[in-house]
Amino acid sequence: MLTQSKFRQTLRILRGLSHKMIIFVAEKLQSLFKPALHNSVFNIMRKEFLFIGSALIANATLLKAEKHRENPVNVIYILADDLGYGDIGCYGQDKIKTPHIDRMAQEGMLFTQHYAGCTVSAPSRCSLMTGLHTGHSQIRGNKEIKPEGQQPMEATTYTLGRLMKSAGYATGIFGKWGLGYPGSMSTPNKMGFDEFYGYNCQRQAHSYYQDHLWHNENKVIFDGNRNNERKVYVQDSIHAHALQFIQENKDRPFFAMLTYTLPHAELNLPHDSIYRMYENAFEEIPYNGQRGYYPSEKPYASFAAMVTRLDMYVGEVIAQLKELGIDKNTIVIFTSDNGPHQEGGANPDYFKSYGPLKGLKRDVYEGGIRVPMVAWCPGLIKPETRTNHISAFWDVMPTLAELTRTKLPQSGDGISFLPTLLSKDGQKKHDYLYWEFHEQNGRVALRKDNWKLIKQPIVGKTIIELYDLSNDIHEDHNLAGQYPQKVKELEKILDQARVPSPIFNFGRPE
Repeated sequence: MLTQSKFRQTLRILRGLSHKMIIFVAEKLQSLFKPALHNSVFNIMRKEFLFIGSALIANATLLKAEKHRENPVNVIYILADDLGYGDIGCYGQDKIKTPHIDRMAQEGMLFTQHYAGCTVSAPSRCSLMTGLHTGHSQIRGNKEIKPEGQQPMEATTYTLGRLMKSAGYATGIFGKWGLGYPGSMSTPNKMGFDEFYGYNCQRQAHSYYQDHLWHNENKVIFDGNRNNERKVYVQDSIHAHALQFIQENKDRPFFAMLTYTLPHAELNLPHDSIYRMYENAFEEIPYNGQRGYYPSEKPYASFAAMVTRLDMYVGEVIAQLKELGIDKNTIVIFTSDNGPHQEGGANPDYFKSYGPLKGLKRDVYEGGIRVPMVAWCPGLIKPETRTNHISAFWDVMPTLAELTRTKLPQSGDGISFLPTLLSKDGQKKHDYLYWEFHEQNGRVALRKDNWKLIKQPIVGKTIIELYDLSNDIHEDHNLAGQYPQKVKELEKILDQARVPSPIFNFGRPE
């Protein structure tokens, strides 16, 4: 017969067991002690037994979490091109359908204050790739290298690819690169990526029916796209290779960057069922084509269909993860490289692509640099979560380093937002965020807490702007004249935030 002393002895034994043994014993005790609790000898023990039961459950949960952490988590980072803060449904878009990204937000976490690395492509991607803001990064502007490519990073640059490869991950990037030129020291395969398929040159990524892409170091020719023919929509080809990479690496940890170029530049896509959703939805003004962009009879329908096509790609990625049974072990992050564009016939005003913000691509106002970001992973990231945590592209590297328990070889500008992703305590905050832009005579911006300082142009007569984002998110009221001490304080931080660059000097002579 179970006695009070024997029960106490059992409790003492339980407290000394390992987590694994506690789980095993808990299952046995559940069937053994449950009926005994009704005996009078155990009535006085209920409170203590319930306390121990709670501890058992907590220990079991802890063990499961530890087991999960022992299994590497896959990472898929989806980077849209020139997608505005307000271009998708979960951020307020009401004209364009994005059901898959919206479902990601419902099942995961939506960031309201996430920032791109810069307000144009190459420096934004360099910031993402290196964990450095544009006051410290090598690539601070769009600098072309003819006949094909951009200013390369240095051969020894530590990148996200090298980080994840060192952690034992298969690494791949599918889409736009824009951080070197073919044959340079800064191609994806030389920067830590096992596989690359897409555009090496971001200028050529303005076309969706390009006559060639690159598969690793090899040129892939599309004869059907020569002489302005439109046989192969290369975004579909890029997407197919991305899905294939996930399939091939389903049994090992992988890191996939899907850098689609939608909805960037020309308004050009197949007139399929997605296009037909919008074909007669808007009052259109035809775009006749300028600066080499393809003409569009219905530019609004084309832009909306491009965003929905991007959403379809996202949905197919998530569906594949579920089919492979790796969805609960894969973090998917969706974001954009900068604010919305008005090239190739696009009209961000019509769709309110900037949402509640002011500014577009090439602006350092919020609309040019604040971007949507949604993170999804069933079981790891809580559903229906919104966070106001302030983060930026240069935070991705320390976040992935913490996720993979990899020590970074050098310090950067970022702060891991993994505690926020996992809804845990201990999230650190930035002292400030900094951006610089090297076209149009130069622009710089700094955010500290809710204060935003902008200086533009850098070359010429500079205007100083100060905004309080806590009650002026649209940056309408310049407070620089009212708060000279705050301007002085932020200017001091801004001046110390950058180191000189021999290549990017705001248009001044080198």
